[in-house]
Amino acid sequence: MRSTPPAETFPAHTPAASQIFTTVLSQGPLTRLEAARRAGLSAAAVTKAVRPLLAAGYLVETVDEEAPPALGRPANLVQVDGGRALFIGVKVTATELIGVLTDLRCRIRLARRTRLTDRQDAAVLASFTDLVHELRTGAEDFGAPVLGIGIAVSGDVDRAEGAVRYSPFLGWRDVSLAELAAKSTGLPVTVDNDVRALTVAEQWFGAGVGLSDFAVVTVGAGIGCGLVVHGRVVAGAHGVAGEIGHVTVDPAGPPCHCGNRGCVEAIAGDAAIVRRIRETTGAEVAGTAEAAALAHRGVAGAREAYARAGEAIGRGIATVANLFGPQRVIISGEGLAAYDLFAEQIRDSFAASAFGSAAHCDVQTRPLAFEEWARGAAATAIQSFITPDDPPPSR
Repeated sequence: MRSTPPAETFPAHTPAASQIFTTVLSQGPLTRLEAARRAGLSAAAVTKAVRPLLAAGYLVETVDEEAPPALGRPANLVQVDGGRALFIGVKVTATELIGVLTDLRCRIRLARRTRLTDRQDAAVLASFTDLVHELRTGAEDFGAPVLGIGIAVSGDVDRAEGAVRYSPFLGWRDVSLAELAAKSTGLPVTVDNDVRALTVAEQWFGAGVGLSDFAVVTVGAGIGCGLVVHGRVVAGAHGVAGEIGHVTVDPAGPPCHCGNRGCVEAIAGDAAIVRRIRETTGAEVAGTAEAAALAHRGVAGAREAYARAGEAIGRGIATVANLFGPQRVIISGEGLAAYDLFAEQIRDSFAASAFGSAAHCDVQTRPLAFEEWARGAAATAIQSFITPDDPPPSR
C-alpha cells in the first residue's frame, strides 16, 4: 500500500489510455492504427487516449522513415519518451541490496549494490534508504523526476498491501515494507515477490512481449515461478500462485523448509544440491561454485546431484505446462550458471511429464544478472504509476 501521494500523476484517466500507453511502451514505436489493432480499440478511441499523453510529454510522434513510399503524408509513429520520468528498483537478497535507476522504458541508467550485514527489517530499511538516496543523487544528471520505487523480495509478498508476509531467506514475517519505505524516502513504493516482478519485466520489456500466456521459472537459492494468464500476472487469492518450488515431485524425497517432503526446491535449490553432494561424496563443499566445479570434474556424486535437480525442475515445468498451457516457459535465475550440468535432464524430464500438446511449449533459457531482477522491481513501479487503481496481479 503506497502511503504517500505520487509527486506527479499519470495523465491517463481512462482504461483505454492506460492500455494504449502500455501497448506502445512494450511494443512500440507503432502507428496509431497498429496501436489500435494490438490494443483492440477503435482509431477514434486511440486518438482520444493519446492526446493528453502527447501533451504531457509521455508520448512523442515521429515520422516512420522506413515505411515504403505511398501517396499522401507518411504515417507517424507513436513512441514513449523514456527520458520523461525515472524509477528506482531494488532487489533484496539475504546478503545485499541491488538497486537500479531506470527510465520510463525500463532501461537501466545507473546500478549500485550495498552489502547487508544485518537482515533485521530496520537495518535493511536503513541500508535501503541510503541506496535510494545515492540513486536519486545520480538521477539529477538526467533531468527528469524520480516518480516511484519498486522493491522485489523473495517469499510470500502481498502486493496490494505492500507487505512481506514471509520471506524465508530474510527471516521476515508481516513486515509492512511499502509503508516503511515510503515514509523513509517520500516516494510511492510498490513491493512485490521478486519472481513476479521479474515476470512483469519479461512481459513488458523481455521475452514475454506480445504473449498472452507464459511462465517464468527461476532456479537458484529457491525455485520460483511467475505466471501470465490472458495477459495478466497471476498472484492467486493468497498471493502465492505459481509456487512450483513447493510442488512435490518425490514423496520419499528430502524434507523441505515448508514442512513437506520431496518438493522441487528441496531437491533442486542451491542448498539442496550442496547438501546432496556432501552426503554422497563426503566432501566439505562450501557453496554452489565448489559444487559445480566438482560436477565439472566428473565427480559421480556431484553429477548425480545436478542430474537429480534437473529431473525435478523438468517435472515442475511440466506441471506448469499441463495446468496452464503457456505459449512459452522462460528459465532464468542464478542457478543457470550451472545449466550445462542439468539441461539434458530438464529437457528429458519435461518431455516425459508434459501431457499431449503441452510438450510443444517453447522452453527457453534466459540468464539474467541480479540487476535485471532489480529492473523487474522498477517495472512494477512503472506499472503502478501507469495503472494506480488497477493492480495488475489477478486475484
